[in-house]
Amino acid sequence: MNQETIYVTGHKHPDTDSVAAAVGYAFYKRCSGVKAVPCRLGQLNAESKYLLNRFGFEEPMFLEDARVKLGEIELDQPVVMYPDDTIFEMIGEMRRTSQKTCCVVDSDNRVLGVVTFNDAAVVAMGDTADNRTHLAEVSTENIATAISGQIIYRSPDLHLNGQVSVIAITKGPIDIFNVSDKIVIVGDDPECQLEVIEKGAGVLIVVRADEIREDVLAAAKANNCSVMISGHKTMNTARYVFFAPPVSQIMHEKPICYYDSELVEEVGKKITRSRFRSYPVIDEQHHLKGLVSRYHVMTARNKKIIMVDHNEFSQSVRAIEKAEVLEVIDHHRISDFSTNRPVAFRNEIVGSSATIVATIFRENQVPIPSNLAGLLLGAILSDTLKFQSPTTTERDRQTANILAALADLDIDEFAKDMFTVSSDVHGKTGQELINTDIKFFNIEGCRTMISQVIVPDAGTAALMAEQMQEELDIFTSKKDLDLCVLAMTSILDHGSVFIASGEKKDWAKEAFPDTEGRGYSFQKGILSRKSQIVPALTAVIQKYS
Repeated sequence: MNQETIYVTGHKHPDTDSVAAAVGYAFYKRCSGVKAVPCRLGQLNAESKYLLNRFGFEEPMFLEDARVKLGEIELDQPVVMYPDDTIFEMIGEMRRTSQKTCCVVDSDNRVLGVVTFNDAAVVAMGDTADNRTHLAEVSTENIATAISGQIIYRSPDLHLNGQVSVIAITKGPIDIFNVSDKIVIVGDDPECQLEVIEKGAGVLIVVRADEIREDVLAAAKANNCSVMISGHKTMNTARYVFFAPPVSQIMHEKPICYYDSELVEEVGKKITRSRFRSYPVIDEQHHLKGLVSRYHVMTARNKKIIMVDHNEFSQSVRAIEKAEVLEVIDHHRISDFSTNRPVAFRNEIVGSSATIVATIFRENQVPIPSNLAGLLLGAILSDTLKFQSPTTTERDRQTANILAALADLDIDEFAKDMFTVSSDVHGKTGQELINTDIKFFNIEGCRTMISQVIVPDAGTAALMAEQMQEELDIFTSKKDLDLCVLAMTSILDHGSVFIASGEKKDWAKEAFPDTEGRGYSFQKGILSRKSQIVPALTAVIQKYS
């Protein structure tokens, strides 16, 4: 049985700390024998991309929804046939695999139709007269395949009316039979064979024979009658010949298919109200991936999630409330977190989730690879603004020094390289900057978003303020927010410029008042969203709520 995947994910609008914590903790879990995969919930910022690339990590997978998709569960593998394959071959595969559904595909594995076991049973148990249409169009090769036969002569002008006559077990003369254009089954009796051919049979099937006499073959060629020797005795030959038509003749064309990107939960609502046992699952190019049935819907479970660098469901993956949350590793406030079962919850007063992840490695004596040490160090420096944020603790500094030694990095030089990348605003649109590092908060019913953009210096923030005000107004309107705050933070100058938008923007101006007579003034010492910006806004919002 395959081990279930555990998804380790940071918050929406991922910053470096959430990305590094997800990568680091997923690595730790894999060292413990757990199938853990690091995830992201949005586009990565330039800083995160730089660090991942520098230390040789791939971008974490994008996690769209906590609910499981069809492509993420183990589907049934159907019997697969091409349109010209025989019903006989299909039934054989169904019996071999105990599968009740066959998918008919083209040469590119795209679904053309579906045949159920019930469809095959109708052919096997129905009135033979009902199969006349199918047999009238059958090929010599398909007949030979169905009866395990050997073609002795193939007529270039096959003429069949879809009927079958069995003379091999008949007593008396064959004069009573009208065999014209029929498939005729006879025994090893050359005189009988000749008579059947001369009466206009379309196909002659001989049972219990090793060879066909030369004069019989000559007559067959003269009368356009295909001849073959059956690999079975009379009764099975008579049975199997009705399975010679191609599966395309009995398939349900243009069947209902579901995409592998669809949620099992949504597909389940549809197929539980339907008549078929199972349905094809295809990818975006319509290639067959498998079969989904009611069983899959009833047994599928939503994803197992480990939340890092956040604990609020509003900041997590879509439908997180339906997931099985296993653990939380975070350093933020505890807000709207609630689960149906106990979870391992580790929330510590440190400046970075990467600090906690690195500590877990050390506590359990799991070595940290040098490249992972570099990535976690970058996350600590990013979240603590190179230890200038008031959220910085002595543990952050100690952990950073240990990681720097493991990665063989000079902290000052490394931080300079990293912040040069993160503070580069050239070539980015206003909307891109706003979305670089943004988080949603519901503070006393006030729908609030706080974005933080790192800029090279206070002068850059002042020059960009007017333009960013217009961009923030557009963003706030689109998101239908009560309050949106943009902090343009300079690590070098140790402060931020604040821009606010929305009906409650005056509350932000009260929390971060500009210097009298000046707009968008630089506010020294305010760097941390978590310990400075959010508390200051919360105090003002509570005042008026």
